[in-house]
Amino acid sequence: MRHYIISISDRLHQLMRRVSVFAVCLMFLTVVVQIIARYVFSSPPVWTEDVARYAMVWTGLMGATLSFKTQADAVLMESVFPKPPHALAVFSKAIQSAAVLTFILPVIYFCFIGLRGGFAKGYLARQSGLTADTLGIPMVWISVAVPISMIIILLHLFARWAGDETAEPANTQLD
Repeated sequence: MRHYIISISDRLHQLMRRVSVFAVCLMFLTVVVQIIARYVFSSPPVWTEDVARYAMVWTGLMGATLSFKTQADAVLMESVFPKPPHALAVFSKAIQSAAVLTFILPVIYFCFIGLRGGFAKGYLARQSGLTADTLGIPMVWISVAVPISMIIILLHLFARWAGDETAEPANTQLD
């Protein structure tokens, strides 16, 4: 079971890397199109700004999953204090896990369930009734990045608990 969880985490990491690279490229290309159309042709398309914005949202949220998996996210005060003894390191990891769960679980819950209960009032259900003005697509296609990224981070956390060695920070090798 442990190998299965770590394998899923690794595969999702590779997939999210591809999604993030695609979103960055899409964002870059739409900004370039907008700049050229604005300053060369004096007529920018209305859709480029929204596509770039939504690609940035996907890039940021999927990039967060990449950072969490590799522990490349910002770690406060790690470089200031000496490496703690093993017992304190285990306690520190437990506190980090509790903090991640405290943030992620309510976000996942409220993506699907509203404040007073029911699926019809959840974040995704509310977004499905909205349409992006310039693109004409349901906003749920943009908003679904939130629960996807949170669920993937939760799976990466399970992989850490299962002993995923790739989740160890790179800077601990310098000691």
